[in-house]
Order: sequence, then C-alpha cells, then structure tokens
Amino acid sequence: MPSAIYAALFFTVALLVITTYFLLGGLPLLVLKHDMPLDARFIRGFFNVYYRVAFWAAVGACVSYALWGRFGFAVGAAAIAVVATLLRWRFLPVMQRLGSQIEANDGEAIPRFRRVHATALLINLAQLAVLVWGTIQLSRSV
Repeated sequence: MPSAIYAALFFTVALLVITTYFLLGGLPLLVLKHDMPLDARFIRGFFNVYYRVAFWAAVGACVSYALWGRFGFAVGAAAIAVVATLLRWRFLPVMQRLGSQIEANDGEAIPRFRRVHATALLINLAQLAVLVWGTIQLSRSV
C-alpha cells in the first residue's frame, strides 16, 4: 500500500521530533532545585505528556510500517510504544510519591527525584539514538 509510506514517514518524523523536543526540554529542568512540590508536579506532567504522545506516534508508526510491509520496523515502533507505556506506569507514580515526600520536607526525596528525572532523560536519549539508527537503516533499505 503506497500511501502507507507517507504515513510511516510522517509518524517516524513525529517520533524523532517528539523525542528530541522532550529530551531538550527536560534537560534544563534538571537545573531546578526540585525543592518545591510545584517543580515535581510540573516535571511529572511534562513526562506524562511525553509518554502519551510518544505512545500514539509509535502506534501510528507501527500500523503504517505494517501496512507498508516493513514488519521489522513495525516491531521496533511497537517496542517504543511498549517502552513508553511501561515507563509511564513506572516513573510517574514514583515521581508522584517523591513529590509528596518533597512536600513533607523529606530531604532524601530531592536527590531521588533528580535521579528518576535523569534516568528518564537517559532512556529518552537511548530511544532517540535507536530512532536515528532505525531511520538510517530505513533509508538504506528503500
């Protein structure tokens, strides 16, 4: 199905832009002291939006690659959707809990929140590297 090529291109570019935007947007947030509950709430919301948008873009990419007959790329896009879902289920409740602990003036919560935040960004960077690598592989196979 030739039109699936255009959808695959659209969703691949969307995933690249979304992942890059949220990586570059999340890095400056590490500068925050994370000592206010509002900081934790904002960062949690930031990642919630990223995981939701990345999930739907990955699902769109998965379907379009499958319709195009590029099943390896469809599996890769499905993996990104699964990872986004798992990270959303894993990191967001931890950020919520740590945000509550920060509000209760637990000094240990701030460094843990920063580690969770940094870990989420490192995973985002790894996803971006995989997306770029996959895009290069796709360009060689067309």
